[in-house]
Amino acid sequence: PPFPRPGAGSQARPGPSPTRQVFSIVVFGSIVNEGYLNSNSGGEKFCIYNRNPSACSYGVAVGVLAFLTCLLYLALDAYFPQISSVKDRKKAVLSDIGVSAFWAFLWFVGFCFLANQWQVSKPKDNPMNEGTDAARAAITFSFFSIFTWVSTAARAARTLPAPPGLGCRPCR
Repeated sequence: PPFPRPGAGSQARPGPSPTRQVFSIVVFGSIVNEGYLNSNSGGEKFCIYNRNPSACSYGVAVGVLAFLTCLLYLALDAYFPQISSVKDRKKAVLSDIGVSAFWAFLWFVGFCFLANQWQVSKPKDNPMNEGTDAARAAITFSFFSIFTWVSTAARAARTLPAPPGLGCRPCR
């Protein structure tokens, strides 16, 4: 059967990986903690990424929402063995594939956006180089997050049965 029944001895879904959660925390934590600097002319704060508040907001939003999504799918992974309907299990796996692919796309956009805004940032905006390591960490972990979410989608896709007609026939 494509999805083993509860108590059948094997579970079709791989265990959850904490990598996605850790990467999400690093991205939004880096931006929240050191992504905003005080301006030289007053107490006004600005985003370290080219003074573009959208860059910091996007990084924080994607990081927090990805973390919450991870928690949601952690709960689904815990509940998955209790699902007895093959159709419901298939829906759960398909949602995992779709959501993971969507998050891989969002992380790709985030990586490109943050890297671009970091590249065009002016050194005069941050003469003391405050928060530069955190900004680079957010960019780096955004990049790595793309691959963790793609691998999650690929692992979920492997649990689906092969479509009819793609059996083990020898190639001609």
